[in-house]
Amino acid sequence: MNLAVVLVSPKTPGNIGSAARAMLNMGAQDLRLVAPRCDHLDSQAVAMAVHAADLLRGARVYPTLREALADRDLSVGTTARLRADLAPPQHPAYVRPLVRAAAAPALVFGPEETGLINSDLEQCQVAVRIPTGDYASLNLAQAVLLVCYEFLQGQEDLPERQRKTATREEMESMYGHLHEAMQLIGYTDAVRARHTLRLWRALLDRALMSSAESRLFRGLLRQVQWKVADAAARGTAEPRSADQTGPQLDGPEAAELEQVEADQGQGGADGLPRS
Repeated sequence: MNLAVVLVSPKTPGNIGSAARAMLNMGAQDLRLVAPRCDHLDSQAVAMAVHAADLLRGARVYPTLREALADRDLSVGTTARLRADLAPPQHPAYVRPLVRAAAAPALVFGPEETGLINSDLEQCQVAVRIPTGDYASLNLAQAVLLVCYEFLQGQEDLPERQRKTATREEMESMYGHLHEAMQLIGYTDAVRARHTLRLWRALLDRALMSSAESRLFRGLLRQVQWKVADAAARGTAEPRSADQTGPQLDGPEAAELEQVEADQGQGGADGLPRS
């Protein structure tokens, strides 16, 4: 499985090295670090990695979580807490089918002291919580080991399924476009925008859009933006007459619509087979 493990702002070299060892134990190879606060090649990290030193040396470093997830089609955040405006975390076993069906999934772990913050979890389609006793705080490497086990080694025979899901970069660009359109039509304002967009993120992330569907949605947003600009230019919100048509759905956008329809005919908008 092309599974990436993303550590957001890890603090100590030993934890990074131990996380790399946990990855190797479970068969994961792609380690990504977001704004680490230490040298991940420090001697302590290499010592704690043991036989995973090569995996550690091959880790990629990114300045932001968005960049670390840009080529991923499913991102799974980890948290032990309920968050306002965000869907509650699920048991990893319930998320396993999604991860195993994804082409390029990522598991995202937060800093040792705080875990992932809300703005990080917003960039994940789903969150998981590792069941524990009353004391729920796990060492970073322990969390990596347990979650990787659930998705890579957990026993559950599932048929191979393929789906063509939009990358996180495509989804984040779509959300930026949606934010612009919302403000343009007065659907939200600067005060409510973050909360409102979180609700839309939760709804649209559950849809597991394909690349074609994300572009189709952006075509709708472009039409909204054109309509507002056209009405402003004409000084009226009244619709144009039949001989004054606006932009037509042709060229690339028509092709996107045809692709979405074809995908749905072959197995649904998310590319999963339908029973």
